[in-house]
Amino acid sequence: MTTSVTAEPARSPGVAELLRLSDEFTFALYPAESCYLLDVSELERPGVTVFVGRDEDGGALGMAALVQKGDGSAELKRMFVHPDARGRGLAAGLLGAVEAEAARAGVATLRLETGPLQQAAIALYESRGYARIPNFGDYVGDPHSVCYAKTL
Repeated sequence: MTTSVTAEPARSPGVAELLRLSDEFTFALYPAESCYLLDVSELERPGVTVFVGRDEDGGALGMAALVQKGDGSAELKRMFVHPDARGRGLAAGLLGAVEAEAARAGVATLRLETGPLQQAAIALYESRGYARIPNFGDYVGDPHSVCYAKTL
Protein backbone atom coordinates (compact mmCIF):
# COMPACT_ATOMS: atom_id res chain seq x y z
CA MET A 1 0.00 0.00 0.00
CA THR A 2 1.35 3.40 -1.00
CA THR A 3 1.11 6.17 1.56
CA SER A 4 1.97 9.83 1.53
CA VAL A 5 2.67 12.22 4.40
CA THR A 6 1.91 15.92 4.04
CA ALA A 7 1.29 18.95 6.22
CA GLU A 8 -2.44 19.65 6.34
CA PRO A 9 -4.92 21.79 8.29
CA ALA A 10 -6.05 20.21 11.57
CA ARG A 11 -9.64 19.98 10.31
CA SER A 12 -8.75 18.07 7.12
CA PRO A 13 -10.92 15.07 6.23
CA GLY A 14 -10.28 12.08 8.47
CA VAL A 15 -8.26 13.91 11.12
CA ALA A 16 -11.19 14.12 13.58
CA GLU A 17 -11.55 10.33 13.42
CA LEU A 18 -7.81 9.85 14.05
CA LEU A 19 -8.05 12.19 17.05
CA ARG A 20 -11.05 10.27 18.37
CA LEU A 21 -9.29 6.92 18.01
CA SER A 22 -6.14 8.32 19.59
CA ASP A 23 -8.15 9.61 22.54
CA GLU A 24 -9.83 6.22 23.02
CA PHE A 25 -6.48 4.43 22.83
CA THR A 26 -4.80 6.76 25.33
CA PHE A 27 -7.66 6.85 27.84
CA ALA A 28 -7.82 3.04 27.78
CA LEU A 29 -4.18 2.87 28.91
CA TYR A 30 -3.74 5.78 31.33
CA PRO A 31 -5.73 7.81 33.87
CA ALA A 32 -7.27 11.01 32.51
CA GLU A 33 -4.88 13.23 34.47
CA SER A 34 -1.98 11.58 32.62
CA CYS A 35 -3.39 12.18 29.13
CA TYR A 36 -1.89 15.31 27.58
CA LEU A 37 -3.79 15.36 24.30
CA LEU A 38 -4.10 18.50 22.21
CA ASP A 39 -7.55 19.07 20.76
CA VAL A 40 -8.23 20.30 17.24
CA SER A 41 -8.35 23.97 18.27
CA GLU A 42 -4.91 23.64 19.90
CA LEU A 43 -3.62 22.01 16.72
CA GLU A 44 -4.74 25.11 14.79
CA ARG A 45 -2.59 27.52 16.81
CA PRO A 46 0.34 29.37 15.25
CA GLY A 47 3.56 27.37 15.43
CA VAL A 48 1.77 24.02 15.12
CA THR A 49 2.13 21.91 11.97
CA VAL A 50 -0.07 18.83 11.54
CA PHE A 51 1.10 15.99 9.31
CA VAL A 52 -1.32 13.39 7.96
CA GLY A 53 -0.46 10.06 6.39
CA ARG A 54 -2.91 8.98 3.71
CA ASP A 55 -3.39 5.96 1.49
CA GLU A 56 -3.62 6.21 -2.29
CA ASP A 57 -7.40 6.74 -2.00
CA GLY A 58 -6.96 9.70 0.37
CA GLY A 59 -7.95 7.88 3.55
CA ALA A 60 -6.34 9.26 6.71
CA LEU A 61 -4.20 6.52 8.27
CA GLY A 62 -2.07 8.41 10.78
CA MET A 63 -1.02 11.79 12.06
CA ALA A 64 1.56 13.71 14.06
CA ALA A 65 1.99 17.34 15.08
CA LEU A 66 5.04 19.55 15.48
CA VAL A 67 4.58 22.18 18.19
CA GLN A 68 7.27 24.84 18.06
CA LYS A 69 8.07 26.44 21.40
CA GLY A 70 9.77 29.60 20.08
CA ASP A 71 13.00 28.92 21.96
CA GLY A 72 14.76 26.65 19.48
CA SER A 73 12.90 23.58 20.71
CA ALA A 74 9.73 21.83 19.65
CA GLU A 75 7.57 18.98 20.83
CA LEU A 76 6.12 16.05 18.93
CA LYS A 77 2.41 15.67 19.81
CA ARG A 78 -0.55 13.55 18.70
CA MET A 79 1.52 10.85 16.98
CA PHE A 80 -0.99 8.15 16.10
CA VAL A 81 -1.42 5.49 13.43
CA HIS A 82 -4.77 3.79 12.83
CA PRO A 83 -4.63 0.19 14.14
CA ASP A 84 -5.35 -1.18 10.65
CA ALA A 85 -2.32 0.66 9.22
CA ARG A 86 0.28 -0.28 11.83
CA GLY A 87 3.39 -2.20 10.89
CA ARG A 88 3.76 -0.57 7.47
CA GLY A 89 6.31 2.12 8.33
CA LEU A 90 3.84 4.99 8.48
CA ALA A 91 4.91 6.05 11.98
CA ALA A 92 8.51 6.32 10.77
CA GLY A 93 7.30 8.38 7.80
CA LEU A 94 5.35 10.72 10.04
CA LEU A 95 8.29 11.09 12.41
CA GLY A 96 10.60 11.81 9.48
CA ALA A 97 8.27 14.52 8.19
CA VAL A 98 8.09 16.14 11.63
CA GLU A 99 11.88 16.05 11.99
CA ALA A 100 12.41 17.51 8.51
CA GLU A 101 10.01 20.38 9.18
CA ALA A 102 11.58 21.02 12.59
CA ALA A 103 15.06 21.15 11.06
CA ARG A 104 13.82 23.44 8.27
CA ALA A 105 12.35 25.76 10.91
CA GLY A 106 15.64 25.91 12.82
CA VAL A 107 14.57 23.74 15.74
CA ALA A 108 17.65 22.43 17.56
CA THR A 109 15.94 19.98 19.93
CA LEU A 110 12.82 17.91 19.38
CA ARG A 111 11.23 16.51 22.54
CA LEU A 112 8.31 14.19 23.13
CA GLU A 113 6.31 12.45 25.81
CA THR A 114 4.80 9.00 25.58
CA GLY A 115 3.57 6.40 28.01
CA PRO A 116 5.58 3.49 29.39
CA LEU A 117 3.01 0.99 28.04
CA GLN A 118 3.58 2.12 24.45
CA GLN A 119 6.56 -0.11 23.75
CA ALA A 120 6.27 0.04 19.94
CA ALA A 121 6.43 3.84 20.06
CA ILE A 122 9.38 3.77 22.46
CA ALA A 123 11.21 1.31 20.19
CA LEU A 124 10.62 3.60 17.18
CA TYR A 125 11.88 6.69 19.00
CA GLU A 126 14.97 4.93 20.33
CA SER A 127 15.75 3.48 16.89
CA ARG A 128 15.58 7.00 15.44
CA GLY A 129 18.12 8.42 17.90
CA TYR A 130 15.91 9.77 20.68
CA ALA A 131 17.38 9.54 24.18
CA ARG A 132 15.44 9.28 27.41
CA ILE A 133 15.41 12.57 29.35
CA PRO A 134 13.92 13.66 32.66
CA ASN A 135 10.24 14.50 32.40
CA PHE A 136 9.71 18.14 31.44
CA GLY A 137 6.90 20.68 31.68
CA ASP A 138 3.51 19.26 32.62
CA TYR A 139 4.98 15.74 32.64
CA VAL A 140 7.24 16.30 35.68
CA GLY A 141 6.26 13.88 38.41
CA ASP A 142 3.86 11.85 36.26
CA PRO A 143 4.68 8.13 36.59
CA HIS A 144 2.67 7.47 33.41
CA SER A 145 4.98 9.65 31.29
CA VAL A 146 8.36 8.97 29.76
CA CYS A 147 10.13 11.69 27.82
CA TYR A 148 12.67 11.65 25.02
CA ALA A 149 14.68 14.21 23.06
CA LYS A 150 16.76 14.35 19.91
CA THR A 151 19.18 17.02 18.76
CA LEU A 152 18.51 17.80 15.11
